[in-house]
Amino acid sequence: MNMFDGFRFRRVSSPIHDMDPRVKFLYVLVIFAAAVLFDQLLPLLVLFVAQMPLILVAGVKRECMRSMRGSSLFAVIIFATNMLSLYLYSGGGYGSIPSIIERSLAMTFRFMVLVESFSIFFLTTSPDHLGLALEQSGVPFDLCFAFTTAIRFVPVMAEEAQTIIDAQKARGLELERGNFIRRVKNYVPVLIPLLVNSIRRSLELAEAMESRAWGASPKRTNLYVLKMKRSDYYMIITSLIILVLAAYIRLYISIPSIYELLSA
Repeated sequence: MNMFDGFRFRRVSSPIHDMDPRVKFLYVLVIFAAAVLFDQLLPLLVLFVAQMPLILVAGVKRECMRSMRGSSLFAVIIFATNMLSLYLYSGGGYGSIPSIIERSLAMTFRFMVLVESFSIFFLTTSPDHLGLALEQSGVPFDLCFAFTTAIRFVPVMAEEAQTIIDAQKARGLELERGNFIRRVKNYVPVLIPLLVNSIRRSLELAEAMESRAWGASPKRTNLYVLKMKRSDYYMIITSLIILVLAAYIRLYISIPSIYELLSA
């Protein structure tokens, strides 16, 4: 559950929090594109390390570390899957064991770069501002509301699931014992109350929306209007430079592997 908790908005006074959500989303898209462009370990390591100053400036280091720890299981699965597949089908120049390990680490760090960038975005972006940014970008309000509501409910459901797990463990439920089929069955007493509570919460939300005359006014107004500042334009220019630089390196520069650099 730590992975979902690392995506919950933290209200901190920082330059990253004050940025326009549209600018931060552009930055996330640029990092996503750059991570997909490269399949070598060296540039992905650079992308991973280059985002750490943003984490420090935003003051969300602890939450990002919690998100990284929560995603470590998926990272191990990605690494093991790539190791096994490349070892069994060692075509494309990945025949040696060091090359297979480096390639698998590259795929793992690609995943960690994406987790890191999306953690920065969600930890520093209020769901209210995110919905307002989508609405000002021309997205229908119904879709904006559904998206922001889902963002709000994911960490709440993760926290509720952890509470149910703790309560069931206190009643003697052993989730970690037995084979895989047995462990899946052990989670049934967790999933059923979680599903019931989710349905109950959705009904309460529907009643609250109906009591506030949801959809009565076709043209909505907002108390706040997002306006870009000078720092937002600097961030846009920086993001575009990163994208252009990543594309240029990918197309015209041969990137050596770390194994080759160490053995040189």
